[in-house]
Amino acid sequence: MAESKSGETQRPVFTENDIKAIARVLNNAEVLKLQDHWRMKVINAQEKRHLSVDIYPVASLSEKKQGALIAVYAQNSHLQLHCCRGFVISEELGEVTFVGDANGKLSGLVVEKEAACSLYANADKDLLSGDFTKLGVEVMLSGVALSLAEDILEKKE
Repeated sequence: MAESKSGETQRPVFTENDIKAIARVLNNAEVLKLQDHWRMKVINAQEKRHLSVDIYPVASLSEKKQGALIAVYAQNSHLQLHCCRGFVISEELGEVTFVGDANGKLSGLVVEKEAACSLYANADKDLLSGDFTKLGVEVMLSGVALSLAEDILEKKE
């Protein structure tokens, strides 16, 4: 269990059942339980794409801070989301959105069952409460993707 600033025990961001649910929506991704994290292999054989998604329920993020960490390794990139506060599974879209926030900014790492990945980083939280359809298409896309996480942020604040 994680401990909050007030010393009270909190539910960890990821449980064994969460990992199973995430793997299921990602085309029943193969899951390896390693010493301090889980690794999922998401494969799209038809398009010859694959991702490794590492989920660390607790990682040392600095000398003074610990938190959940998501790392995605793709053929030509490596992405990380520090201080992950939660995730949203969309079975309809076949994707999982991992969410982190700090200092009024929001980041989301979206992993798709087709072994694709998108990162939306450092977006202003006000984007979620405003009418992002009035903004440019490039900003509207991040607003739509991150709006799935609004419930997570409200519950944990």
